[in-house]
Formats: sequence, C-alpha cells, structure tokens
Amino acid sequence: MTQQNNISAGIALMVASTVVFALQDGISRHLAGTYNTYMVVMVRYWFFAAFVIALAARAPGGLKAAARTDQPKLQIFRGVLLVTEICVAVFGFTKLGLINSMAVFICYPLLVAALSGPVLGESVGWRRWTAIGVGCVGVLIILQPGVGVFNPWAIIPLISAFLFAVYSLLTRYAARRDSAATSFFWTGVSGAVAMTLVGMWFWEPMAQADWAWMATLCVSGAFGHWLLIKCYEAAEASAVQPFAYLHLVWVAILGIAIFNEVLRPEVVIGAGLVVAAGLFTLWRERRKG
Repeated sequence: MTQQNNISAGIALMVASTVVFALQDGISRHLAGTYNTYMVVMVRYWFFAAFVIALAARAPGGLKAAARTDQPKLQIFRGVLLVTEICVAVFGFTKLGLINSMAVFICYPLLVAALSGPVLGESVGWRRWTAIGVGCVGVLIILQPGVGVFNPWAIIPLISAFLFAVYSLLTRYAARRDSAATSFFWTGVSGAVAMTLVGMWFWEPMAQADWAWMATLCVSGAFGHWLLIKCYEAAEASAVQPFAYLHLVWVAILGIAIFNEVLRPEVVIGAGLVVAAGLFTLWRERRKG
C-alpha cells in the first residue's frame, strides 16, 4: 500500500465508508429480521470472498502471493473470528435495534486499548486506563443493568465488540509477518468457508424483492471495504480514524427514520462518553506514535 498522506481525501473516504457500512447494517437488520442470520451472512461472505480473490488476482504475484503465509492457523482463526462477530452483531440488530446495538459496539477501540497489553505486550498508561474506565461508565449508562428488569439481549453487542477487539489485535499481530493484502485475502476466504459449513444447513427460500436487497448488501460490503482500503492509502489511520464514529450518527438516523427506533437520553449520554474516551485514546496513541 502506497501512502499518499492526503488527509482531506482520507477523511472524505472514511466518511463515505461509514455511510456505506451504516446502510449495510440497515439492510442486514431487515434481512435477518425475516430470514435466519446464518444464511444472510453466508451469502454476504460468498460475495466478499469473490471480491478479495479478484483483488488478489489483480495484485502483483497473483493469488499465490496473496495466500502465502507462514502463520495459516492464525489467519484462519482471524477469519473465523470476524465472521462470528458479524453473526453476533447482525443477531443483535434484530433483538436490540440498530441504535442500541451500535451505541454499545463503539466501545471496541477501548477494549483494543485494554487488551493490547496482555495480547501484544504493549504498555498501557494510566491515562488510557482512565479513558477505558470512562468508556465503561458510558456502556453501563446505555445498558442500565441496575434499572428494572435487565434485558439479557443487551449483552450481545458487548460480546460483538469484544470479538471485534480481539480480531483487531490479532490483525495487528499478524501484520508483523504478513502483508495487509495477505490478511485481507485470508479474512474473506476462511470466513466464507467457515460460514458455508454452518449456513448451508439453514437455507431458506427468499422472496425476489429480498434477493435485490441481498445483492445490495453484498455490493455495499465490498464497496465499503474498497473505500476503507483507499482511505488508508490516502492518509494515516490516526488522522482519519476519529471520523469512523460518524457510523453511529448514520445508524441512528436509519434506526429512527426506517425502523421507528427511539433514541433514549441515556443512550446519547452513554455513547457520548464512549466516543469521547475513544477519541482521547486515539489522540494518545497518535502522540505516542
């Protein structure tokens, strides 16, 4: 990947990717509310695998170069972990809605910071631990475990965030020996194989109109990843990553306008604390870098 260091272009691409991924979340919620999650994610991954294979075939060295790794078990585990996280997240959309799910899920950068010590051996100072604590308070405000009857489904986006944090850390670990192209290839292919082994047992007939939505979901997934690739080619991750939180804004708009969800005050307050803590963590990492 060639770094151009064009921050304005990088920000524009990151914002565009958040719009696409928010639309993808909305379509996933619609389809998974009608059909089972496993089939929806399986079909989505078939297209994703075809996309990464096509990218690898066009790259220098072709498929052989993209697939070359001396840590295949780690790469396969990463792919399986990500597709598991997606299944959990989509299932969460159907149980909690887009807004509540995403408000909790956005704590994953804080989980990455907390786990970077034991997993990657990185040092985590008191400032980052303070930010992690503030983010945890925000999540607790959103979940409200001590108010009335606690909804057990509220744990789902927290599990999703934890799985994605571990996936992110393993991706950083794999990057010490493999290129981004290799990791991307294994993510798509191993995830598609794993999801097919599960999803083929849950196949359901799909209405013609929903196949159009499924096609849109598949294309948007590939397009979103392409935008991210171009984003990180255009600018450093630390410069554009704060704009990834706009994903929550677009999801909230979709949830309210399309799915008649309600934006509760405690969700706004809790998500605000989580976002502020996440932005502080990104700022600290940039300064240390």
